[in-house]
Formats: sequence, structure tokens, C-alpha cells
Amino acid sequence: MKSLKVGDKVTVISGSHKGKTAKIVGIDRVKGLACLENIGVVERHMRKSYINPTGGKKTVHLGIDLSNLKLVEASKYVKSAVKKVDNSKSRAEKKADKKAKKGAK
Repeated sequence: MKSLKVGDKVTVISGSHKGKTAKIVGIDRVKGLACLENIGVVERHMRKSYINPTGGKKTVHLGIDLSNLKLVEASKYVKSAVKKVDNSKSRAEKKADKKAKKGAK
């Protein structure tokens, strides 16, 4: 099975959002959760703190388990494999060139 990536279009196959289709915004591989666009978004009330001096509301994505998602359309972005070509000489060849340059002076 192809693994899911950010930007893929998926359908929720189980749970309270069953049947809804959305794009993946973010993935947490450790917990096995995916954040979907406009699905599972809630507001959290934040307490005043040193980091957040005003407090207030913050919108947060609740993740949906990756096992509850089905791939509909893969993202169009494909990372191209670029291989770096190493045209440098071997260590022995470099030493031979240095000795030749010293002898030429």
C-alpha cells in the first residue's frame, strides 16, 4: 500500500466523519494521525501565560488515525531523484598531481 503524504486527497472510511473527502494538511507519524483540511478542527481556550499574554481561543486540528483513511488521489508533487555525479580523482591520483606540481616549480 502506498503511504499517505501531505497534499494527498483522502476519504474517511470510519468514525464520526465517515464518507467525507479532504486534503491532508499535516501528518504525525509517531502517533499515526493525519490532520485533514476543515475536518476535526476545534477551538481550544488558552489560559493567560508568559508565552501567551492575552489568552483567548486557538483553533487546533484533531488528528484522524491513518488506518481510518483511504487514498482517493495522490498529490501531483513528485520529488525527483537527483544524483550527484562525483568527477573527483582518487586520493592516490591527487597525491601524484601534487608531487608533479611541486617538481614542476
